[in-house]
Amino acid sequence: MAWIMLVLAGLGEVVGVIGLNRWNQKRQASSLALLLAGFLSSFALLTASLQSLSMGTAYAIWTGIGTIGATLLGMIFFGESRNGRRILFLALVVAAAIGLKLVE
Repeated sequence: MAWIMLVLAGLGEVVGVIGLNRWNQKRQASSLALLLAGFLSSFALLTASLQSLSMGTAYAIWTGIGTIGATLLGMIFFGESRNGRRILFLALVVAAAIGLKLVE
């Protein structure tokens, strides 16, 4: 259950970043609501997952999901660069998170 909460926390982080991007583009109540809902749910779920998971691993997975999710959404929906080196470094983030779990 802790892993499910952690993945949902990472997805909440992505939602918060989308809200932040929307807020920067156009300051509307819906953008602020998305930003707050995403980040608040993310922190609440991360906190709950830390009851069972080690802090280092949980934080690495949480930030990894947020980083990868926000970067992929930026590439797909916001016209950010799809440079091969960016993809390589995203793969390294995934490899590092998996490595942390394997050596735990």
